[in-house]
Amino acid sequence: MLGLSPLEFRFRGKSRLLLDIYYCFIEQGSPALHPTQIAKHTGISFAEVARRLDATPELFVKLPTRAGDVTRYRINTSTSARSAEEVEALVQQNVQRESLLFYSLVSMVFLALVIVVMTIVPNV
Repeated sequence: MLGLSPLEFRFRGKSRLLLDIYYCFIEQGSPALHPTQIAKHTGISFAEVARRLDATPELFVKLPTRAGDVTRYRINTSTSARSAEEVEALVQQNVQRESLLFYSLVSMVFLALVIVVMTIVPNV
């Protein structure tokens, strides 16, 4: 959003994508997958899969690569110790936090505009 890192929402509006990627890891049974493998299995574009994997270290971790080796990702250790319901709850909790932040920012902008209007109207 606007290219500003603090305003970029990593979970809000992307919970279904994140859970699809998580379930892909579970269904494949492989500890490490390349974004291409995940994209083929889930039907999500490769670029979006790569962005989601990089943007959410709470769920996925990038494995170190050797020279000439492909980049692989796996489920984070803390995430792999949780059940599927707990992971869904974690994602939903992060969605709610980001939604609260979004609505707070919108209300601050709205209230700032109200203050500006209230200072201009008496002078007119």
